[in-house]
Amino acid sequence: MASLYLLIPVALIFCIIAVRLLLWAINNGQYDDLDKEAWRVVMDDDAPQAPRNDNEDAEAASDDASNTPGRN
Repeated sequence: MASLYLLIPVALIFCIIAVRLLLWAINNGQYDDLDKEAWRVVMDDDAPQAPRNDNEDAEAASDDASNTPGRN
């Protein structure tokens, strides 16, 4: 029973701190737009690139192999 005299005030102080932090976050705009950051990750900002065909891939690979130092 004696421990309740300590635990109840500690729990009340903890709840008051949690409510104050929640109100601070709401007043500072932390909950204004919850979807913006989630969609920013999903949306692609890069411009679409033209698809390459297999001939260009083969030419690029042969050019890289011929330009590699130490290969004859």
